[in-house]
Amino acid sequence: MKFKLFPVVLTAAVTSVLTLGIAAHYQNQIPFIAGQTNSLPVNYASYTDGGAILKSNAGAVDFQNAAEGSVKAVVHIKTTSRARTISASELAEMGGEDDFFGGLFGNRQYILPPQVGSGSGVVISPDGYIVTNNHVVAGTDQVNVTFNDRLTSTAKVVATDPSTDIALLKVDEKNLPYMEFGNSDNVHLGQWVLAVGYPLTLDATVTAGIVSGKGRSLGINHTQSLLPIESFIQTDAAMNPGNSGGALVNTDGQLVGLNSAIASPTGSYAGYSYAIPSNIVRKVANDLMQYGSVQRGYIGIKYLDHKNASPEQLSALGIDKNDGVYVAEVLEGSGAEQAGIKKGDFITQINGNKIHSEPEMIGEVARYKPGDNISITYSRAGKEYKAMVELKNKNGNTTIIKEDGAGIKLLGATLRTLGSSERNRLGLKGGVLVTDLGEGQLAQQTEMRKGFVIINANDKPVGNTDELQKAVAGSKSMKLGGLYPGYRGMYYYGLNNIGGPTNEQ
Repeated sequence: MKFKLFPVVLTAAVTSVLTLGIAAHYQNQIPFIAGQTNSLPVNYASYTDGGAILKSNAGAVDFQNAAEGSVKAVVHIKTTSRARTISASELAEMGGEDDFFGGLFGNRQYILPPQVGSGSGVVISPDGYIVTNNHVVAGTDQVNVTFNDRLTSTAKVVATDPSTDIALLKVDEKNLPYMEFGNSDNVHLGQWVLAVGYPLTLDATVTAGIVSGKGRSLGINHTQSLLPIESFIQTDAAMNPGNSGGALVNTDGQLVGLNSAIASPTGSYAGYSYAIPSNIVRKVANDLMQYGSVQRGYIGIKYLDHKNASPEQLSALGIDKNDGVYVAEVLEGSGAEQAGIKKGDFITQINGNKIHSEPEMIGEVARYKPGDNISITYSRAGKEYKAMVELKNKNGNTTIIKEDGAGIKLLGATLRTLGSSERNRLGLKGGVLVTDLGEGQLAQQTEMRKGFVIINANDKPVGNTDELQKAVAGSKSMKLGGLYPGYRGMYYYGLNNIGGPTNEQ
């Protein structure tokens, strides 16, 4: 019996050896044989045009120290807003159902119950300064902060900047663990980062991913500012509602971004998250701390947005064949005009940093203040030029603009005069922006919304807050006319019994 099995075993052995030999001939390896360095049949993905395999020298990335340090400096923010009365149109704008009977019975009023919100924040100093997103604290009545060790404290909103979606908070605590700023210019595609925050009201949560894009614009800040600034860092680190205002951290534990938004059709994480670069966060936070408002500098140009231009426009202006930002107009008296920049030029570098898109340019300029001189490289007719440009503020000069002089209280609302850049963008000679309706006569008697621009009172032009104050002071009733940026047509609101009793306290 043994002799009968021997030919079968011998045949099987020879067949196995031949099979391995043939496989080795075509695959240049014999898997699972002792001495082979590859335990699995995989290949490197990197290659060169010559076909040579590139071997990576990068070791494993350790997130432990960065994660343990950063969670101590990231806080949970809880906000509350008291109950208030809103109109049906306001309810619809907030996502509620349209008022079907509004046309028959007028714009009905609704009671909005107390609201509770949640987000994250980053401690940036041991004496209690915290940065978060403006949209986390906007319109709230109370802000509470809970630290990683469960300490809870009431926070004061020091100041906000809707243009960049940044808010600065302060708590009366000492010797707090805080996070150091990193240089967001040193963040590169493919770099590992951590997202730290309090998503979905969970405890401190850390997720990891890579930087998948820089200088991204979503258009999301248009909802809260006439002059939005967006130059986001894009990452695939998982974020969800509640991560807003949290930290984007490099592997050294430094703050390189402030988490702000996610791209998602459902509202939950779908693969792309966005953070405000730390260089912008640091500049804005310092300004809010020192002046109460951001000292923002402008080059003094209008540019053509690639996203909104047609292929015909891009081709006609040569934008499809040139790198950089196309200068569509140079504003009179601006730093750009004084430096010799002209319509049709392409801005390609700012202070040596290459500029490929409008958001990149905006992000670079946003870190400087009026009076600063920046080096701009631009191309004209195929030739490269350099110029030093002095940045100016929205009023066309280099003086400091403090919060106290930026707005007035009138009819219970907070109003301010449009800056020159805002006027140019809207094509207006003047106007007054409603930054907060408050709870006075303007809010009680009209359906006006925040962001409305008043351009006339009783059919007479209003160019600034002084002119509006004079018009209100001499009237018992008034018709205010104006516009909402981004919407067509004029809107009018009527006021009666001006100066009469209100519900303000």
